[in-house]
Amino acid sequence: MINATFDASWLVITLFVVDLVVRIAAIIIVPRNRRPTAAMAWLLAIYFIPFVGVFLFLLIGNPRLPRKRRRKQAAINEYIHDTSASLEFGTLRPHAPQWFRALVQLNRNLGAMPIAGDNAATLIADYQQSLDAMAEAIRQAQRYVHVEFYILQSDESTDNFFRALEEVAERGVVVRVLLDHWANRGKPFYKQTLRRLDAMGAHWHLMLPVQPLRGRYQRPDLRNHRKLLVIDGDVAYMGSQNVTDSSYNLRKNIRRGLHWVDLMVRVEGPVVASINAVFLSDWYSETDETLRDEIDLFSVTSGPGDLDCQVVPSGPGFDFQNNLKLFLGLLFAAKERIIIVSPYFVPDEALLLAITTACQRGVHVELFVSEEGDQAMVYHAQRSYYEALLHAGVTIWMYRKPYILHSKSVTIDDEVAVIGSSNMDMRSFGLNLEVSLLVRGEEFVRDMRRVEDAYRTLSRQLTIEEWRRQPLRSTILDNLARLTSALQ
Repeated sequence: MINATFDASWLVITLFVVDLVVRIAAIIIVPRNRRPTAAMAWLLAIYFIPFVGVFLFLLIGNPRLPRKRRRKQAAINEYIHDTSASLEFGTLRPHAPQWFRALVQLNRNLGAMPIAGDNAATLIADYQQSLDAMAEAIRQAQRYVHVEFYILQSDESTDNFFRALEEVAERGVVVRVLLDHWANRGKPFYKQTLRRLDAMGAHWHLMLPVQPLRGRYQRPDLRNHRKLLVIDGDVAYMGSQNVTDSSYNLRKNIRRGLHWVDLMVRVEGPVVASINAVFLSDWYSETDETLRDEIDLFSVTSGPGDLDCQVVPSGPGFDFQNNLKLFLGLLFAAKERIIIVSPYFVPDEALLLAITTACQRGVHVELFVSEEGDQAMVYHAQRSYYEALLHAGVTIWMYRKPYILHSKSVTIDDEVAVIGSSNMDMRSFGLNLEVSLLVRGEEFVRDMRRVEDAYRTLSRQLTIEEWRRQPLRSTILDNLARLTSALQ
């Protein structure tokens, strides 16, 4: 009896000491080089659910790619920056405001890509039309086709796209394909898609593979979220759309009748070289192949337009949150109007402050989000910000279900816009590899305004009176989701 009591006492003491050591270690380790909100969220998780919290921190607590991959990205950036430093990339539009020139320099310093003039950019807002337009562009290829999509599925909607790849591969065009491992693994048509790529002779690789038995592992929720297509270095497509059916072929989406709404842009001109550079950097990261002898990356010609364009890559391979800094620069520069389209809107403190400050400066701000969410945690996390935004004066448009507004864009005033793969959420800023296109040109912004007008007719405005009628259970879920969104 005495021994049993003695043993139990020592067990309690041991557990107490271990718990104390974990808590002290967490205070030392967790906040280092981490935003205060993220550090606080991790500390709360470790303190209140210690075993689960520590396990999750060890699993997903490192928001950076492995050191080897970061070194590759640094080497790529240095090569792009040095190689393009003395080259001319078209004629830039005159009279750029000082803030725009400063923003371009910021993007250049962080992401290495130069600004280019003499570009044409055409928006494609119809989902199937975008897939078919990319297919027809692929059929014009003479040398190579570079395909990089977060989700890539061979299904009925994308069959034309894949048939185009098969046709050009059969006549000797080199087809290179990158697709995210975790986003496609276990999804419908995954194995069929890989078999089809093999059969056509495509050179394909998985991006950010989580294959620990093969020595390939990083934080499993670090994802390559980019969507881009390059044909011969002359034409490129990029934006928010994946190569899959608009339902993503998921039973839960089909059951709910959900369909995705996206926006892509076709680009011609010198900036295509920068989009191609993003693909080649990801190809090098996955394969160790530079392709320098095969592709003259910065051998560019003027396009059929006169837009100024700059590609801004971002993600955990970079030292800074390139896309967040881009968005902040735009928001603080706006003088009259800001329109944001982001299906997943979970801002950090800086972004929220920039938006509310813009309202207080008298800038008209609109935010487009979906009325219905496809990811419960993100859906509730973003709802937790609606009250503050409405009080600040932001007009919130809810794109009507059963459609998920998946487009990602920002327009400010009448001359500058951004389109790409990046949401305005903490995941896109810190955990996803993204690519954005900064465009200066009134004609492009007018095209964007027409797309925004179409979205507005298919949306309803959220009012503060409606928001105040939210049930208590929704408020509780929103607040809990907001706390977990900071776990980075």
